[in-house]
Amino acid sequence: MPKKVETIVLHDSSTPVIGGTERGGNVIVTSLETLVNQARANSLWPLTFGLACCAIEMMSTVAARFDLARFGSEAFRATPRQADVMIIAGRLSKKMAPVLRQIYDQMPEPKWVISMGACASTGGVYNNYAIVQGTDQVVPVDIYVPGCPPSPDALIYGVLKLQAKIKRGGAKTLSELKLIEIQPRTLETVEA
Repeated sequence: MPKKVETIVLHDSSTPVIGGTERGGNVIVTSLETLVNQARANSLWPLTFGLACCAIEMMSTVAARFDLARFGSEAFRATPRQADVMIIAGRLSKKMAPVLRQIYDQMPEPKWVISMGACASTGGVYNNYAIVQGTDQVVPVDIYVPGCPPSPDALIYGVLKLQAKIKRGGAKTLSELKLIEIQPRTLETVEA
């Protein structure tokens, strides 16, 4: 009668079990950079920079109805030294532009910027001498969220797009991430 030989992995209750490895499941090997990018993308700490009416929509994204915390952006930070995502919500005046740049420079690397609303992205309806015609003239912008004002759903979609960009890192496509999947060993049968 054939006998089945299986590999048994023992662990105590304090040892975390990683997705099926205990049962001989697949193992994924990747670079440390890809793993760190996955962690960064799922724990964004936004810095509030509310300048006008878009700031009210930005504040409502953390309310119970929309709950941005589901996507890893739990707490908005009030200091640039504790934040890695700046959300610019509203029109940026030329007097406020140096302050925005100073706060951006105080943020630790890596840092990202979301431009929220038509006024922050292009100047909106304020085509005059006092308003900066796009925050990308002051700081590099990663994600543009259109609208006047954009809904909280649109900002959450922008955060999700930023997370996807961070997860990719320098890779342009998923195949460039160089994930290698190792198949589990097939069980051998031993005859007695």
